Amino acid sequence: MINKKLRKYRKIADEIQGLSDKYKKLTDDELKLKTIFFRKQLAEGIKLEKLLPEAYAVVIEADYRVLGIRPYYVQILGGVALFFGNVAEMYTGEGKTLTATMPLYLRGLSGKGNFLITSNSYLAWRDADDVGRVYKWLGLTCSVGVAKEKIEDEIDKALVYNSDIVYTTHSAL
Repeated sequence: MINKKLRKYRKIADEIQGLSDKYKKLTDDELKLKTIFFRKQLAEGIKLEKLLPEAYAVVIEADYRVLGIRPYYVQILGGVALFFGNVAEMYTGEGKTLTATMPLYLRGLSGKGNFLITSNSYLAWRDADDVGRVYKWLGLTCSVGVAKEKIEDEIDKALVYNSDIVYTTHSAL
C-alpha cells in the first residue's frame, strides 16, 4: 500500500517539477495573480487536489523569488505527502519549513485558516516572519497564534483566526 501511495506522490512531484520552466518565465505580477486565479477556481467548485501541481509550482517559484531558495525534489515530495494527510519525517536541517510552504499555500487558498503547529513560540514567530513573506507576497494573510514572550499581552484572536495561515504552538491551542 505504501508503495502505491509513494508512486502516486512521485508522479505528482514529477508533474510539479515539469511546470517549473513555465512559472520561471512569469513576471512577479503574473505569478502573484495566480492566487486570485486559484481562488476563483475554488469558488467555481474545483477541488484543491486538482490545483495541487500548479499551486505548488507557483509557491516553489515564489519561494525562490522571495527567499532565494528553491525546494529540492524530496521537499516537494514531502509537501505532496503532507497535503494528503500523511506524516513526513524530516530531520533537523532537511527543510521542514520550506516543505510546509507548499501545502500551507494550497490549503490557504481556501481562506479557512490553516495551522502550522510547532513546538515553541520562537519557531512559530521565526517561520511566520521568514516564510510568511512568501504567503504575503502571493496575496495570502499569515499570522502567529502565540505571544512572542510570556509577558506580552494576549494576541488578537480575531486577526489570527481570520488569517489564511497561522503559525502557533500546541500549548497555545
